[in-house]
Amino acid sequence: MLRLGGYINILIAIGHVAGLFWAEKMFEVTGIQKEMAELAQTNSLLPYLLTVFVAIFFFIFGFYGLSADNKFRPLPFLKPAIFVVAGIYLLRGIGELAFDFEKQQASQLLETAYSLAAIFIGLLYLFGGLKKWVLRRSAN
Repeated sequence: MLRLGGYINILIAIGHVAGLFWAEKMFEVTGIQKEMAELAQTNSLLPYLLTVFVAIFFFIFGFYGLSADNKFRPLPFLKPAIFVVAGIYLLRGIGELAFDFEKQQASQLLETAYSLAAIFIGLLYLFGGLKKWVLRRSAN
């Protein structure tokens, strides 16, 4: 589970970096074109820098997932980091769905898909971490 979550995060990070070659289209497809245009009014490089910054976090999340799956040496604060990543994804996914439900907005299909994907990745990290550190300990 942690390996899959790690690889998914790395793919998301690569997608962010690759998307910079078609930034306007990527911003449009992901539904953040308006926000990025406003950010670009402050400084034209800010949307690109923000995208790189976000990609770095996805890479870090991915490396932590792979490290927890013993693909390379343990990273610092591995156990809490896995559960923090799980929490971030679950809050993002559930929070967006709850917000849309409370506002009674007909959520766009893409937003719902992003929320469900975030919940899926969060559950990979949560259950992967529980399996690695909690359930294994209680089985012994």
